[in-house]
Amino acid sequence: MAATIRDVAKCAGVSIATVSKVMNGSYSISQETADRVKRVMEELNYHPNLRARNFVKQSSKTVIYVTALGKGIGFSNPQMFEILCGIEQALTQKGYMLVIKSISAKEACACIREAKDAKIADGFVIHASVLSQELDELIFQENIPHIVIGTPDFPSHFCWIDINNRLAGQLAAKYLLEKGYQSLAFIGGRKEDRTTAYRLEGVLSVLSEHDVILPKNHVQQGESLCDSGYAMTKQVLSRSDRPDAIICADNYIAYGCVNALHDEGMRIPKQMGVITFDDFPFSRILKPMLTVVNIDVFDMGVQAGKHILQKIRKPNLYVQSYITLPAIIERDSC
Repeated sequence: MAATIRDVAKCAGVSIATVSKVMNGSYSISQETADRVKRVMEELNYHPNLRARNFVKQSSKTVIYVTALGKGIGFSNPQMFEILCGIEQALTQKGYMLVIKSISAKEACACIREAKDAKIADGFVIHASVLSQELDELIFQENIPHIVIGTPDFPSHFCWIDINNRLAGQLAAKYLLEKGYQSLAFIGGRKEDRTTAYRLEGVLSVLSEHDVILPKNHVQQGESLCDSGYAMTKQVLSRSDRPDAIICADNYIAYGCVNALHDEGMRIPKQMGVITFDDFPFSRILKPMLTVVNIDVFDMGVQAGKHILQKIRKPNLYVQSYITLPAIIERDSC
């Protein structure tokens, strides 16, 4: 005969209510008790009827991650998968399943409305790339549990979490000044790229505090691509007033920058310091290994997972904050 919830409660020395709370991922149960109950469930080969339980609770125990994917996204945006892994870990620990839905911004509103009406998801983690005014209005009017990864670029009711890229830029500039560099350059993505804009803003704020001038020709903006990083570095080096350190807005730009410096016969860090942001995909394989302002995007995913679970339990919870503080990882390029 198959084991029942009563059998689990008896063997674990807890109440049926406690077993139920463990299965539902309740925060009121200690980790020690939860581990004991889960161990007994395994030993007894107990498998709760999830469909029946979810029907009674009107819960699917599912969160949908809504984002725009496509061929090559793993190379152009490797951070996304670290974020996904973090979300999945946080949800799995509380008995939730993560489903990924790739969709455009135009389709996101209809997708979320349909999933909400069909009760196939309890909440949504939404990437900022698929936001719209229409989606904002739907989520606000329907009070849909959600958390946005990234800062909306328009006034909204969204709950969101993001990395403090301005602080990351400040850390990069402060670090270089403390290492004795006196003339800096910044090469980044397009002007409309908000990550680049915030990081540059942070750099400029620190230089202003220390009365350090960043010449106009020491700021180059293009594409977040290796070739663009190469070209922008060549442009910086073509001037007579060369800097003694370059801040690269991301790893792809840094890859191109390092190759350009090597082709110019410049030694890193003796003749040119280089610092970038994020610890992958290239910072540890380039020669020399790059000093970075690291952002733990896995932790960002974990925090997103915890926030959406809080929103599911307390729909009126309002969150708009920067999380996961950046930190310097010092290596050989400065």
